[in-house]
Amino acid sequence: MLVDPETGRLTAVAQRALRARAEAEAEAEERIDLDQLDESGVEAELFLQQIETTTPPCDTMDELDRQLRQARRTIGELALDAGAAVVAVPTPVMVDTDASVTPQPRYQRIREEFGELAKTSLACAMHVHVGLDEGEDGAVLLGDIGPWLPVLLAISANSPYWRGHDTGYASWRTQIWTRWPSNGTGEPFESRQEYDDVTRRLVDWGAAIDDAMVYFDARLSRTFPTLEIRVADVCTEPDDAILFTALARALVTTAASRGGSARPPGWRSDLMRGASWRASRYGMAAQLVDPTTLELAPARAVVESLVHQVRDALDDAGDLALVEDLLERLLSRGGGATQQRRTFEAEGTLEAVVADLRTRTEKSWSGHATGVGN
Repeated sequence: MLVDPETGRLTAVAQRALRARAEAEAEAEERIDLDQLDESGVEAELFLQQIETTTPPCDTMDELDRQLRQARRTIGELALDAGAAVVAVPTPVMVDTDASVTPQPRYQRIREEFGELAKTSLACAMHVHVGLDEGEDGAVLLGDIGPWLPVLLAISANSPYWRGHDTGYASWRTQIWTRWPSNGTGEPFESRQEYDDVTRRLVDWGAAIDDAMVYFDARLSRTFPTLEIRVADVCTEPDDAILFTALARALVTTAASRGGSARPPGWRSDLMRGASWRASRYGMAAQLVDPTTLELAPARAVVESLVHQVRDALDDAGDLALVEDLLERLLSRGGGATQQRRTFEAEGTLEAVVADLRTRTEKSWSGHATGVGN
């Protein structure tokens, strides 16, 4: 999110920031080899009050940590040049004016086709792409990982506030996004052909204007040979993003090693919605649904159950000790939503919440990495 440094309210300067990026790159190309330019992608999003970054493909969590922090540094500098500050937060904390849609044809069409739904969907998520080996049917793997997606959501939950008030949810962004007709985790797919048939019908029926608007909680990328997990709030703390990503990769790797099993017995799409709602409502602050038993259990126990399920994949990737360490850190300080509410309880204003989010965002690129390689 791009905010005014003085008020903490959103400011619609994404285009100005991106123009500054383009001008800087044009100047750099004249002076240095293109390979020396940083690889962090910076792009426009649906609204002018937000900006998107992407990392290049990474093999290790240490590499991803560096790329994530570099991406934040890049947009932090761009925002400063545009008279704004960048805050890694999923939803607007302060009361703000109507969001301004980015003046690009695709975004304008989304606004026209979906009306108020699009207008009130200003939110920032984190999407993790996991590479698939040649010949793997990622559509089948979607059913295998589905019951665990609410657990990953709970780890990332970081959006308790929405335009001036506490929603009562740990991830209000999730509730915003459930209104889109192509969102969620539905029935498992038996093949890539079935997956393609479903997505085609959603586009034909107008539930999405194109394949990129098929907002499944996890989907197959049309651009890359990847399975894309889309349930996460953007995380203020890079450590939380790394924890989520390591577990997401291990979850896909484990499903692939089993050949995909459609979905564990007992799971239905309506139960999936219930489990996702609970994760969105409470995050790591209450009981979650344990996918192995379909019963409620303490959040710590459920996440530890996930770690147990993917332990071999974590170990093979060299991520097991890292995940155990980052999980303990998350549990000891509380998730993102808990941290935001703690600031409000201490300071009494939402301005203080935004100020703390800004400080922690800027610290994530100006300080040293704390969760990876240490």
